Amino acid sequence: MNAAILQDRIHQLSDWIITSVFPSSHWWMHFVVHVVLVAMPVAFLALLLVWAVGLARRRLAGRPAAPSADLRSPLPANLFGYILKHTRRQQLILLMGALASLPLLYAVLELPKQIINRALSTEAEAVSVLGVAMASYELLFALCALYLAAVLASGGVKYGINLVKGHLAEGMTRRMRFAVFQAWSRGAKPCAPAQIIPVLVQEVDPIAGFAGEAFLTPAFEGGTFLTILVFMVLQNPVLGAAAMTLVPIQIALIPRLQRRVSALARQRSREMRAFGVAVADADPRSQDPHPVLAVSRSLRRAQTIRLEIYRRKFFIKSLNNFITHLTPFFFYSIGGYLVIEERLSLGALVAVLAAHKDMSAPLRELLGYYQTMDDVRVRYDDIRRFLAGQNEPAAADTAGAVGEDSLPHNLRRGAA
Repeated sequence: MNAAILQDRIHQLSDWIITSVFPSSHWWMHFVVHVVLVAMPVAFLALLLVWAVGLARRRLAGRPAAPSADLRSPLPANLFGYILKHTRRQQLILLMGALASLPLLYAVLELPKQIINRALSTEAEAVSVLGVAMASYELLFALCALYLAAVLASGGVKYGINLVKGHLAEGMTRRMRFAVFQAWSRGAKPCAPAQIIPVLVQEVDPIAGFAGEAFLTPAFEGGTFLTILVFMVLQNPVLGAAAMTLVPIQIALIPRLQRRVSALARQRSREMRAFGVAVADADPRSQDPHPVLAVSRSLRRAQTIRLEIYRRKFFIKSLNNFITHLTPFFFYSIGGYLVIEERLSLGALVAVLAAHKDMSAPLRELLGYYQTMDDVRVRYDDIRRFLAGQNEPAAADTAGAVGEDSLPHNLRRGAA
């Protein structure tokens, strides 16, 4: 079977799928639905295949164990185990709150559709609700009251979740800072205060803050994403598929771009640690200009790295906004056609559009979560190595980790 015959068979199969699920003779709808029902699933399968091949390669290569597992550090090797050991009760409360928020979210999505379809679009003077006859305006007021109650309840649950999460993060910050300070003060070869202060002030904060997100974010944001997707699928399966059309692009591109931002953030942390060492070595009474020049070079490198972080973060934000505003194109095309054909109510289309507006946020949070998790693991391992005496900042950070040779080509400026 040559390539032309195979391509023709694939095209016939895709046409059969489209006409079976979404019968339409218009070429525009034929093109749009092909993108939604054929191109999107193929892209998802390609992503899964790439992920599976990468996982198999790592397994066959015999990925070594974590190099910091045997370090003599006061912090255990397993970050998630360390978090769960000290915050088990708060994590359970957070997970219960996340589960309680999902029915409320579905009610907030469903009630506007009921308001449009049952209270505003009906021509009958009375509507039967659970065996009770209600006038249109009475039903409108009742549904609006239920919507307000659902919004208030959902906001209250999220407020409670944020309070518990903030309390958990602050408790972990205090615990980790004291553990790091105690390990440093009892060390056989304690480093200078200029080296431990950035660790206590800057590098502990992201790890302790992640403690509140470690188990909550996958449950809360993942549950929110699935709840919105289920709501869309129940309105119309093709609209649910349209909501996922550009998700493969986000999964393929955003993590790769964000990974470089995380690497630059870690590089900046090491640079600030080196800056503390340079400031400690600078004596204002000395006539030697070299310490002052070292401080100036360190500040220039930190500024350059930070500007590169801004540039990449703003590009990611612009790309996310473009993808978010492009997806409604499929909703307007497919949903509008279904409304004209009277196969979908106007209230359902409006509700799907409103739901999609809330759908991009949990997906963005999930993508950011996995990048943050990778960054926090590296930070946590760096601190463990630092406390175990295997990562001397004076040698590693000033000479290699933040030296000019370690910077990317477009960051090697400002040192002269």
